[in-house]
Amino acid sequence: MHFEIMRLDDIDGTAVDSTVVEAASVNRIVQQAAAIGQRLWIRPAGTPAP
Repeated sequence: MHFEIMRLDDIDGTAVDSTVVEAASVNRIVQQAAAIGQRLWIRPAGTPAP
């Protein structure tokens, strides 16, 4: 399964970039983001935005 991970702007929460990764990579990316206080939005790849 693949997930889209979007990095969010600290001010207004808009997505500033995104990447699609395999499920095995999600935990590592979340840990790295948590270490620096980065906000992420994660969803299954191929799912339309709400």
